[in-house]
Amino acid sequence: MNLSDLFSPDQPLLEMVIRGSAVYWFLLIVFRFVLRRDIGSMSMADLLFIVLVADASSSAMQGEYKSITNGVALLGTLIAWNYLLDVLAYRYELVARLLEPPPEPLVRHGRLVARTLRKERITVDELMGKLREEGVDDLGKVRIARLESDGKISVIRNE
Repeated sequence: MNLSDLFSPDQPLLEMVIRGSAVYWFLLIVFRFVLRRDIGSMSMADLLFIVLVADASSSAMQGEYKSITNGVALLGTLIAWNYLLDVLAYRYELVARLLEPPPEPLVRHGRLVARTLRKERITVDELMGKLREEGVDDLGKVRIARLESDGKISVIRNE
């Protein structure tokens, strides 16, 4: 093992930045529309960041890159995108709305919103289970139930 080979990139660093950026944006878009209700309280960007960092770190540590610099460049790219998107979402409401889905109504005034249930692939049984967890056993007692952007269901009861 030659020590200088560990720190000499074997692929152009710009290529690593472009690859990392392309994968990040592709997966962010996919997660934005597909995985909404399965991620709990983590944002999709956070989940994506964790998965990509784990994969990039694994590749760098297992020697899939001939140079540590390649792995560091890829990790740096992922960290930069994640930080930049967090800052932009904090400062600009439009960016936050693009990155996180808006709350969607599941029940309005005691009636199911079938369009949202179909769109989010939530069965009536799943919804009723969540309502029971909130202490609601009858749809008529619900003023509104929403699927929040973090994937949780919030319930406001009739007074």
